[in-house]
Amino acid sequence: MDEAVGDLKQALPCVAEAPTVHVEVHQRSGSTAKKEDVKLNVRKLLNRHNIVFGDYTWTEFDEPFLTRNVQSVSIVDTELKVKDPQPIDLSTCTVALHVFQLNEGGPSSENLEEETENIIAANHWLLPAAEFHGLWDSLVYDAEVKSHLLDYVMTTLLFSDKNVDSNLITWNRVVLLHGPPGTGKTSLCKALAQKLTIRLSSRYRYGQLIEINSHSLFSKWFSESGKLVTRMFQMIQDLIDDKDALVFVLIDEVESLTAARNACRAGTEPSDAIRVVNAVLTQIDQIKRHSNVVILTTSNITERIDVAFVDRADIRQYVGPPSAAAIFKIYLSCLEELMKCQIIYPRQQLLTLRELEMIGFIENNVSKLSLLLSEISRKSEGLSGRVLRKLPFLAHALYIQAPTVTIEGFLQALSLAVDRQFEDRKKLSCV
Repeated sequence: MDEAVGDLKQALPCVAEAPTVHVEVHQRSGSTAKKEDVKLNVRKLLNRHNIVFGDYTWTEFDEPFLTRNVQSVSIVDTELKVKDPQPIDLSTCTVALHVFQLNEGGPSSENLEEETENIIAANHWLLPAAEFHGLWDSLVYDAEVKSHLLDYVMTTLLFSDKNVDSNLITWNRVVLLHGPPGTGKTSLCKALAQKLTIRLSSRYRYGQLIEINSHSLFSKWFSESGKLVTRMFQMIQDLIDDKDALVFVLIDEVESLTAARNACRAGTEPSDAIRVVNAVLTQIDQIKRHSNVVILTTSNITERIDVAFVDRADIRQYVGPPSAAAIFKIYLSCLEELMKCQIIYPRQQLLTLRELEMIGFIENNVSKLSLLLSEISRKSEGLSGRVLRKLPFLAHALYIQAPTVTIEGFLQALSLAVDRQFEDRKKLSCV
């Protein structure tokens, strides 16, 4: 398949385009500097650093203007489509600057009143949100999951801008992420919404993320659930009507739609359930016509997703448990954080998997600790990303408890924590 794609690309006429490098500029929350002034000073910084190696972040600046107004300047997402960091000559690239300030407020809840009940129908964030800052980078996947999702949304915007006839070529602005629990599907949806709000900041002034609480809408106590869904989507429509906003609608565990429909057919749920399902599908069809909306959905049980819904999804992306290589990257980021906070002390340099490959995985004084981490990563296969991110905390709590620990001591504790995780799993499965 990959060979066929390569042959096709060679056969197509070559259009020489400079590669685009995306630079995210985090402007301080108290800064009132104009975006154009920030961009001008950031370009001066980049002109002094023409060659960079993969993703890179500046947090300290020689220029007083940047020190006063900018938290960080980050070259991002250069490694989404390549396995290893590559040297980049910025002078030969199209540099896209994205200046943003984080919204410090947390989520608000969208309530719907139903007789004596006050239903929390959705959580609502103004993007980019401080809560999601750094979330995109913390999610590690093997396949090109992130780049596919970014490319998909950029194509939907292009087709909308060019007024492609949607009767001839259809796209629904619906993304479905499916896979086992704990693989970061919901987090990826939130991170994608944050990333796109920043990436498209020159086009939309801010983003809106609405996470629908589907379980509350399917409660058997709400006889008017169909009307509740309609009212909730009317609130979403009001947000979409603001063309300065890019609106993301997140429906978690979308298989509950199917469960409601099947239960109704089996006679175990009131007919109200089927009305809710139909109302949700109808409302999705209504809002997907707008160019400034993206519908993000997740499912833990792929085979139980309603066929009517699956047909509406443009992208059906499987998100599985991380491989040993992805686990190594996750652990490496955790160790870097603990060294930065001086819980692991003194700081020691760890090699990446690529660097280990280059020396043929030969053990020496430089590679010894990294090889141990690689071994721990291999025996961690089968654990979800959610569990992996907890293990450094559990390793410290269960086996260290001291304010500081050497990296050798921490890796031993991490190995024990992994063993214990599998032992606990075995005990639970025997109950």
